Amino acid sequence: MTKPQHISGLGEIAEEYDTILCDVWGVIHNGRKAFDPACEALVKFREGGGTVVLITNAPVPKQQVISYFRPMGVPDAVFDDCVSSGDATRDELSRRSDEKIWRLGVDSGWERDKFLYEGLDLDFASPEDAETVLCVGLEDEKKDDPEAYREELKVGAKRGLPMICANPDIKVRVGDQLIWCAGALAAIYEEEGGKVIYPGKPHDPIYRLSLARAAEIRGKAPESVLCIGDSPATDMRGAADQGFDALYVGTGLAEHGSDFESELETLLAEYDAEARWAMPALKW
Repeated sequence: MTKPQHISGLGEIAEEYDTILCDVWGVIHNGRKAFDPACEALVKFREGGGTVVLITNAPVPKQQVISYFRPMGVPDAVFDDCVSSGDATRDELSRRSDEKIWRLGVDSGWERDKFLYEGLDLDFASPEDAETVLCVGLEDEKKDDPEAYREELKVGAKRGLPMICANPDIKVRVGDQLIWCAGALAAIYEEEGGKVIYPGKPHDPIYRLSLARAAEIRGKAPESVLCIGDSPATDMRGAADQGFDALYVGTGLAEHGSDFESELETLLAEYDAEARWAMPALKW
């Protein structure tokens, strides 16, 4: 496994790339406030002629993702466009309008997550009658244990229902707290023999959408792409699968100590992942 090259700032390598696909949570904000140096770095990359498409596993359409930016202090100038796992999930759901869907996820009233399927005219049904499972997350992501859902998930797995996982992440950091995501339930579903469709990172659908958006913005397909993220399992692996360089930043899931280089080496080995570049935090 090739060790990442540790750089002091994005400015050192910016000229090598015309397009950046950048993760959101853990890179430009922590769910509570923006990381100002990270935002400034992306602004400078764009000022130099580069294109920035934010790519996030948030299980909502991009407009909901973007709506939280200004309150957290993320400037509009940080990005050209944003693609979410929610966008890729809607694409998948739109092809299943004739199926009965069992929706499983955050907020039993579906006030938060209605944007994921709003306007798609889906037919929602009970686990016993459904043909597909839509997994958005845990009903209470702060208090629930994914294991508590195992028996419920067995119902769909035993019936052979495919699950669409709207957020492949296992956990995400919100402020100083880690909370469970839909990926934790999808992992259990697979353990029980169920098939899972992942529209988000590190899988192809979200990258296809992101590259298409970048091509629209640039007027031509990107020639040199850099993926930036904090997750070995999704960001680094996704970049490798697409054949892109990756920059790992240590402001997200992992709580790095004083020896960032050796800690990162151990972390990447644990996930069998690679990164060409690495920084403790994104800055210019």
